Parts: sequence; structure tokens; C-alpha cells
Amino acid sequence: MSLNPHVIPASELILNADGSVFHLHLKPGQLADRVLLVGDPERVSLVASHFDSCECEVSNREFHSITGMYRGKRISVVSHGIGTDNIDIVLTELDALANIDFETRTIKPSFRQLTLVRVGTSGGLQPFTPIGTYVVAEKSIGFDGVLYFYDKHEHVRDLAFERALLQQLDWKLSRSLPYVVSADRSLVEGIAREDMVRGVTIAANGFYGPQGRRLRLPLADPLLNQKIEAFQWEGYRITNFEMESSSLAGLAALMGHRAVTVCCIIAGRLSGEANTSYRGSMDDLILRVLERI
Repeated sequence: MSLNPHVIPASELILNADGSVFHLHLKPGQLADRVLLVGDPERVSLVASHFDSCECEVSNREFHSITGMYRGKRISVVSHGIGTDNIDIVLTELDALANIDFETRTIKPSFRQLTLVRVGTSGGLQPFTPIGTYVVAEKSIGFDGVLYFYDKHEHVRDLAFERALLQQLDWKLSRSLPYVVSADRSLVEGIAREDMVRGVTIAANGFYGPQGRRLRLPLADPLLNQKIEAFQWEGYRITNFEMESSSLAGLAALMGHRAVTVCCIIAGRLSGEANTSYRGSMDDLILRVLERI
């Protein structure tokens, strides 16, 4: 990874008066190498309830962070809110905490790699991903476009998968082309066991229309979800919808970090059912990830 010797201006890397990074309000020494990412700020406390000890807790807006120890492992848990745009903020600031000297505003000479596991909720798209299933995103499909703003994005994208996707889905939304990124292979192997489905997760840039939900507004392609559910390529099926995995996998790959998303299915898009009382399932999934991260 090449180093950029220039000093990063205050307008590009904004730091607070106490020396913490702008949105997360974390200081470099407060970040562990292992990071659990969750959407809901309250879920941070749920994760930390399993820690043996906590060394710091910081909150700002939707970003809530706790760093502590779990069975000899130092772990940070950070909430990112909803959407790939928030992932862009969180992942960029986590990388800055690890790899930029805040005093000199220059990139550190030695790269520090983070291990990032997002634990979230999702909607299942296949008969084999009913409510209660845990899905590890081996690949993520981005409907969001975030990755296209970064140079060399094609180096981390699965271009062959993308071509098959555009063809089979008869893609009609020309202003928003999907991209495909693989999760870190070693992390998938470490997290996914026989109790989890290895799948392909779509990160949509919205909860309703972009995920094929129709309330009052008609959809530009009302058959898109049917085509998504029928998609098959090289043994892959698209298993679930959520809203963050693609930019996490893509940005982490560009930065050199290890990342994967694991989701609990709480909505069955085929059955038309949903479970809003999923705290017990999420707690169980969190414990499994804490053991394996």
C-alpha cells in the first residue's frame, strides 16, 4: 500500500478539540484491532454486556462506541446507523484512527489492519433463508454507488458476477449500476460454521422501493425481486437484502482491512412475514461472533 506524504488538511480530516475524530468522537488509543459493527446504537450496549470489562464508552449522534475485553480479546463495538453512506463515514474514520497520525496529519509508515464484522438484521429472499436464519455474506451486491467514488474500485469488484447480474436481472435502472465485492475469505472461514448460511447479500440504498417494497408509489421495475430470487450463477444464489454490506466489503478491501457481514433474517420476503421480536436471536448471533472474531 503506497503512502501519501502530504499533510491532510483540517477540512478533509476533521478533528474535535479533544483530539477525537469528528463523527465517532473516538481517539486513536480507544480503538481495538477487532471491531464489531452494528446499526442500532442501543445494540452496542447489548454487545458490551457480554464484555468482561469496558475501558471506554463514547457517543455522538447515531455513533455509539464501547471498547473492552471479551475472554482475553480486546474488542471495540461501534454503531453505524442505517445505510452505506454511514458506512463510508464510519469505515473512513476507523481507518483514520488506525493509520493516520493525528498530530502530523500524515499517513503512518506502518499499516494497521482492522478486522471488521458487521452484525445486523436482514430480509430473506430464498426458501432456505427463513426467519431466524443467520447469513454470512460471502459476496455483497451494492445498489448504492458509494464504491464508485473511490479510485481503483474495479480491483476489488467481481466483474464477471456483475455481468451475469445485469444480464439475468435485465437491469433497467441505468443511473444506478450494481457492483459486487467479496468478503475477506479468511474471515468468512472463521465466522461461518454449520449454523450459518453462506450467501450473497444485497445492500440496497433504501428500505422500501430499493428493496422492492411497494406501498403507495409504483416501482420502476416491479419484477426486480422476482428476478433477484431466480438469479443463479456459478453456484451462487442471492440470499438476502440489507443496507450496509457492500460499502463495508468494498471500502475495507480497498483499504486493506478484513471485513464481513453476518445477518439474522427477521423478514421473509417470500412468505410475507416479519419478526419484530428478534432481540434473543440477535443476542445469540452476537455471542457466536464474539467467540469467533
